[in-house]
Amino acid sequence: MSAVRLDTALHNFPAPLARGFTDGNHLQLLKSGGEYFPALIAAIEQARHEIHLETYIFADDAMGRRVAAALAHAVRRGVAVRVLVDGFGARGFESGLGAGLADAGVEILTYRPEAGRFAFRRHRLRRMHRKLVVIDGGIGFVGGINVLDDFDAGTLPRFDYAVRVEGPLVARLHLAVRHVWRMVRWARLGRRPPPPPPLPRHAGGAGTMRAALLLRDNLAHRHDIEYAYLDAIRSARSEILIANAYFLPGRRFRKTLLLAAQRGVSVSLLLQGRSDHVLFHYAAQALYDRLLAAGVRVYEYDKAELHAKVAVVDDDWATVGSSNIDPFSLLLAREANLVVRDAGFAAELRASLTATLAGAAREIRAEDQAHRPWRARLASTLAYSLVRFMLGVTRYAGRQYSG
Repeated sequence: MSAVRLDTALHNFPAPLARGFTDGNHLQLLKSGGEYFPALIAAIEQARHEIHLETYIFADDAMGRRVAAALAHAVRRGVAVRVLVDGFGARGFESGLGAGLADAGVEILTYRPEAGRFAFRRHRLRRMHRKLVVIDGGIGFVGGINVLDDFDAGTLPRFDYAVRVEGPLVARLHLAVRHVWRMVRWARLGRRPPPPPPLPRHAGGAGTMRAALLLRDNLAHRHDIEYAYLDAIRSARSEILIANAYFLPGRRFRKTLLLAAQRGVSVSLLLQGRSDHVLFHYAAQALYDRLLAAGVRVYEYDKAELHAKVAVVDDDWATVGSSNIDPFSLLLAREANLVVRDAGFAAELRASLTATLAGAAREIRAEDQAHRPWRARLASTLAYSLVRFMLGVTRYAGRQYSG
């Protein structure tokens, strides 16, 4: 099946899945791999019927092998295990660690396998960037953490978040992963697979938290995550706190954020100071002058790699997920974010972020920008122009990045 036909098939997705809140959930915030992987492996070890795991990267490292061993052991217990990876982020997985998992009985699929390192196709940029896990239809995980060792980039753990979910929202997670699995399997086999068995009857409320699953795809839900951010920013009364690994918003997002700061809302951004993508790092710095002039406080985290995609607005709105605030996440990639309306959850995430701002981040001030070497300023201008040019070539961005 062609790339276009695959996206057309994936269009047939029920709107309520990506919109609307459900009550009665229990959500556990997990910071970095040190909290996420023990919770994930424990849930895998307790699985009895079915495991769905979606990830952009599934690395053949110490942590990847631990997760793979837990999945293989689940198969030996009679659990149906399905792993979906991205063809770019997890290049080589099927012939490497995935081959051993397949031999153990794990079903493996790759979303848009890479045709070749130097082959450029417009649809190649549409990636599966979600990080979702559903176990027995009763426990789910949503966030930004790949199956990847936390310490592969330094001596401190990668700064990131995920959420363990129990309650009615898991049914939506379950439907989401089963739907994409079935469509990718259809693309791989060239024929429509048989319909999956009915979803299990999910237990009632597991807690008191209200949350929604927001998905981003290229047809039915192109702007769901972006619009959720914009609605929260427009309605903000006192504070907006965003931590995002790749921050390069389009004109609409930038304007909305600047207007919030100008009407007196405290706006703080925690961004990467140590980036694995130099082009995007310099391009983001091209926005600093205007942000600072509007009263936005900008911090860079350089103690380790910042990979988080989270935000807190006022006292009771929070999001944790896989979506960066950049053109590739907001315009191209398949993403999943959890939006939570709960004061306790928002307070916990806010406390974690503010502690990081106070103790592990460097604030960028207007005078710092004024004294940047001309070469650094030129690099930022050229990087931002290059990103805009790349988006223009792909014809995906429209006017979003025209200024």
